[in-house]
Amino acid sequence: MANLPTLTPITSPWMHELMEETSVLNQLLEKHGSPINLHQTDSMEENFNSYHRVFEKFGLKHKIFFARKANKTKAVVQKAKALGMGIDTASLQEYLQCLEMGIDPEDLIITAAVKNRELVEKAVENGSVLILDNSDECELVQQVAAKQNRKAKIGFRVSGFFVNEKKLYSRFGFDLLEIDSFITTNFLESDNYNLLEYKGLHFHLNGYSIEQRSFALNQCLSFSQLLAKKGLRTEFIDIGGGILMNYLKYETEWDYFNQQLRKAVSKKIKAITYENQGLGLEVIMGVLHGELKSYPFWNAVSKGDFLYQILTHKDHLQKSMAELTKELDIEIRMEPGRSMLDQVGMTIAKVAFRKQDSAGDWLVGLEMNMTQMLSGSADFLLDPFVIYQKEQEDGEPVEVFFTGAYCLERDLLLKRKIPLGRLPQVGDLAVFVNTAGYMMHFFESSAHLFPLATNLNWNRTTENGKIDLAHFQNDENL
Repeated sequence: MANLPTLTPITSPWMHELMEETSVLNQLLEKHGSPINLHQTDSMEENFNSYHRVFEKFGLKHKIFFARKANKTKAVVQKAKALGMGIDTASLQEYLQCLEMGIDPEDLIITAAVKNRELVEKAVENGSVLILDNSDECELVQQVAAKQNRKAKIGFRVSGFFVNEKKLYSRFGFDLLEIDSFITTNFLESDNYNLLEYKGLHFHLNGYSIEQRSFALNQCLSFSQLLAKKGLRTEFIDIGGGILMNYLKYETEWDYFNQQLRKAVSKKIKAITYENQGLGLEVIMGVLHGELKSYPFWNAVSKGDFLYQILTHKDHLQKSMAELTKELDIEIRMEPGRSMLDQVGMTIAKVAFRKQDSAGDWLVGLEMNMTQMLSGSADFLLDPFVIYQKEQEDGEPVEVFFTGAYCLERDLLLKRKIPLGRLPQVGDLAVFVNTAGYMMHFFESSAHLFPLATNLNWNRTTENGKIDLAHFQNDENL
């Protein structure tokens, strides 16, 4: 197994506390089925403060919204509210649930990719800001506002920014080169959208480039100055999400994995992924092409440091984004999702079987499916933990693939081959850490009539140091 890389995740004490309570975990799985998603929200405070400290350092007006789409539990929304955050909602259901939980409508923003009439009606009625993406949405909001005889608070999503003379593509938002004439025609030179009350600009870039976000903020600030000259004040600029976080302990492991993957895909060493999948890499006519299409799980610059680099970026006059923002008296908003949930959750599933396939590889089947731990990334590149039910037995080190319960060849929980100290037994537990952000819920499905995983919240309140089932609450009951 000399060539098989390990990728050691950063973990929190609460995770290890629970992993040592095998009896409690077994009882939870017996009660709720496999898998279960466990949440402990204390880490959200430090994640929030990582950003808040940067804004305070520069003395900037700011508001941090939690991107609700990253996790569907009520517990994380409650914690975000307690921290003084706003909530970024992406559907009618998310919006209504936040209202039912007592969140002030002014602390809610609607960025949904598709805004149906009922969502727009609720947002206008309650006075929440709608981020508009196109002229059809403007028309819909105008109609709803007219029917309700009230103004609607709106912002414009903008795209098409220029970075080093290259135009960034996005399917979302008004093109930067077109929005000025659109606003001038429909807001300043006519009453087409006289019930839409402009509040600010918004962007959400694909990928995780600090440079691109810096340029986008700079161009939004410049556009806000143009609008100001025409009599339209920009109160906020929202830089969206996509702020990097770091999952891994060691950069050296990340680098080694990338090296070994390239060698494996090039068939210079044995495969380290299922069927030698390249995760974005492929060999064409003997030449390696492409790039790793996973989240960058190791990052030297993350969270508040990432934000700091955006705000210290300087324009052509050597003025930083923070300085320019402060001069223009504009509030900076942001919508972290994944990074706000760093160290907040883990997913636990029971081993159902072990077998060797026709290629001689060990497959460990789990009572869960790939959608219950799936994001848009090519793979979740963190080593899982195995909780063995029995004391240490004789056993040889082994390499395994963790497979799921869907009747699909491609239902693997991790595409990467995982080295273990010994082969798990039926009933042992596989633990995937740091899954709260976009991994648990974003693509989960109930094909085969499998139920969705139960979401449990641990308040970490123990009596005499003992953990029992009473300390875990089903999120549905909040």
